[in-house]
Amino acid sequence: MSIAAATTRPGQVLADLLPASRVKDAALVLGGAALTGIAAQIAVPVPGSPVPVTGQTFAALLVGTALGARRGFLSLALYAVVGMAGMPWFAQAKSGAALPTLGYILGMLLAATVVGALARRGADRSVLRMAGTMALGSAIIYAVGVPYLAVSTGMSLTQAVAVGLTPFLIGDALKAALAMGALPTAWKLLDR
Repeated sequence: MSIAAATTRPGQVLADLLPASRVKDAALVLGGAALTGIAAQIAVPVPGSPVPVTGQTFAALLVGTALGARRGFLSLALYAVVGMAGMPWFAQAKSGAALPTLGYILGMLLAATVVGALARRGADRSVLRMAGTMALGSAIIYAVGVPYLAVSTGMSLTQAVAVGLTPFLIGDALKAALAMGALPTAWKLLDR
């Protein structure tokens, strides 16, 4: 079966185009966790906020979309568990379970699962559907991360939104635009 023939089957994500095996799945899960950890190190502090701008959210959504719900969940679960256990691969080389930003990581785990399920339904095949998928994934991350930030720091929800959501909207729009171009383009190239 050629790659082009495989891309036309409904219910596939990009990772499904590789030959099926448990070793491949394990490598993809490990690779997804590692990609997220590396992307988390691309971090720019935001004045007045405990939350930096990172490549971590983009990686988490990309992992979920490219690997599908199950492998995306496992990748982000591995990333979260290993980071909470002490591996310094959360943003700015941090680790542990007591971080005020841990809610964003838990949100990424949920978001990767949801965007992976949507990708399996074809959400990664067109620019418009990919835009909606990325927006939903980002909303899920914030829906978990911002309240967690408020509770863990003693901020009001309004303060947490001001320092943990508002400064990141433009960057999230740019990350979404990148994904909107990259994934549908990858499918089009594979369909040739």
